[in-house]
Amino acid sequence: MIRNFIGAAVVALMATGSAWAADVKPALVYGTGGKFDKSFNEAGYNGSEKFKAETGIDYKDFEPQNDTQGEQAIRNFAKRGFNPVVALSFAWTDAVAKVAKEFPDTQFVLVDSVVDAPNVRSVTFKEQEGGYLVGLLAAEKSASKKVGFVGGMDIPLIRNFACGYAIGAKAGGAEFMQNYIGTTGAAWNDPVRGGELAKAQMEQGADVIYAAAGASGLGVLQTVADAGKLGIGVDSNQNHLHPGKVLTSMVKRVDVAVHNAFSDVKDGKFTAGTQALGLKENGVDWALDDNNRSLVTAEMEASVNKAREDIVAGKIEVHNYNTDEKCPVN
Repeated sequence: MIRNFIGAAVVALMATGSAWAADVKPALVYGTGGKFDKSFNEAGYNGSEKFKAETGIDYKDFEPQNDTQGEQAIRNFAKRGFNPVVALSFAWTDAVAKVAKEFPDTQFVLVDSVVDAPNVRSVTFKEQEGGYLVGLLAAEKSASKKVGFVGGMDIPLIRNFACGYAIGAKAGGAEFMQNYIGTTGAAWNDPVRGGELAKAQMEQGADVIYAAAGASGLGVLQTVADAGKLGIGVDSNQNHLHPGKVLTSMVKRVDVAVHNAFSDVKDGKFTAGTQALGLKENGVDWALDDNNRSLVTAEMEASVNKAREDIVAGKIEVHNYNTDEKCPVN
């Protein structure tokens, strides 16, 4: 009798464990720039792959070509029992708001925007803080004291990248110019147009150009490198794309946001609400490695790191464009 009871108890525990594990079935919906954009989306992919390597738990992902496909993918993943469902773009804000209501038992994570719902975690980043650092570095490196910015879609989110960059550039004594690729999701995947805008800025004297444009930014970095000028990468560390021609990259830890989302559901630690990640939280930063070290003097490195410390300590407050859709230096 005792042996039978113990056996039944073990079976029950195994069944409970299997049911708990079944709740962890991660899914990821990228932005429309493509999975391997070497930037924002690819950072999310890397976070997923890290989780898979650590846990052995696989995930499903989808690359939408337009906004309609994005909402369909989020809903389909929820219908099929995936949990969590991570939506990797501000473009999926309305979709997450709708689908989260339809599937209240599914946990959703929205990156780069906010949805207030009991089953949604919204992860945003303080892009202006990282932008300030790379803007300061650009100004200190620039021989012409003119630096440029090429944004993808002209929206407040990308304007925030530009504003932080402009404030940092001004602190370093440089002039600032900016252009945007478009007003639709296609702006994230037009490297030819990115290159054209970079060329126009170089003709106006810019010798360091920051690209915050998803896959379109690859055209910016290529054009700038071909012209013998310097680019600045975004989201992922893009220094390796053109060694010696990328001054730095403003790293945005989308990989951490995705990895944490998967892990927190697995460990039963998922929380809804908004997380805003800046320098203090290691959510953004600037990249220094073997690919760009020869471009950054010890004085420049010290200057940027001092600015980083002052932002974390609150001695420097970098304006957030999203609060009022204004930039004090434009």
